[in-house]
Amino acid sequence: MTLTTNKTFRNPIMESGADPWMYRHTDGCYYYMVTCGDRLDLFRSITMSGVAGARKTTVWLPPQEGPGCCDLWAPEIHFLGEKWYIYFTASDGSGDAGRKIYVLENENDDPTQGEWNEKGAIKTALPGLDGTVLQHDGKLYFMYAGYGNYPDYGSAIYAVAMDNPWTVSGPEVLLTKPEYDWEKQGGMAINEGPCFLIRYGKVFLIYSASTTWSDDYGLGMLTSDADSDLLDPASWTKSDHPVFVKCVENGVYAPGHNSFTQSPDGTEDWIVYHAIPTSEGGMENRQPRMQKFGWTAQGEPDFGKPVSTETDCPLPAGE
Repeated sequence: MTLTTNKTFRNPIMESGADPWMYRHTDGCYYYMVTCGDRLDLFRSITMSGVAGARKTTVWLPPQEGPGCCDLWAPEIHFLGEKWYIYFTASDGSGDAGRKIYVLENENDDPTQGEWNEKGAIKTALPGLDGTVLQHDGKLYFMYAGYGNYPDYGSAIYAVAMDNPWTVSGPEVLLTKPEYDWEKQGGMAINEGPCFLIRYGKVFLIYSASTTWSDDYGLGMLTSDADSDLLDPASWTKSDHPVFVKCVENGVYAPGHNSFTQSPDGTEDWIVYHAIPTSEGGMENRQPRMQKFGWTAQGEPDFGKPVSTETDCPLPAGE
């Protein structure tokens, strides 16, 4: 990331990294994670634009072999019930069939301190990745991208209730599977990376579609009334078009696997995502980026176009 003046910045916010997760906490700090593959690193920053230069703590090293030893992907940090939790994908080295979502817990006020204890793997019905949690209306939900023996797609997004931050209960329900051409680019049909916005009486489930190495990796959206049964697939309406896609004129390809946060003063909504700076540039060249977004007159998120690396972006309000 480049600070061009004391009031602007340019993307990317880090030179490399995939699946960026940025969480704004009540202590005034931003907690930030990206996929590292062989470990979990946690950044603690007082600003959004400064996460790359912030203090980094390696909070977890996997076992050398066995369950959870390999391919640590898509870490997310959450604060639930006065404790910190990290959800991350890992495998036993056997590929997709051995991929699960694991949970760590920390009781310290500062998650870069204290001890992270493994609570084990979420007992999902299917192997999968990109696990996340939604705390809403006094209930806790788990969502993930599950792999099944599907003839026409690779992964779909499932939801299930939680008894606590590491235990699911009840049947899993399918919320979205690849149906449209824009969800089937790059050689596989994929729905993955679920995350949430709650606003104006609605819950928006934003997910990533197509393969992460494809230029056409982008974001789709499901919408539900905030007071509806979020475990009833009929409660959700799926957009028939993507809501955030590549921008050739700005030199941004494969934007996706995002998180959401707010500016330090709480007045602005921001999307944090990864993208590739060249066409067919490969997943190893994914870079974390962030930009402010707005809302339509109908109360839906309007993410606009991915901004160029040559664009001077105003710093988040309150920095």
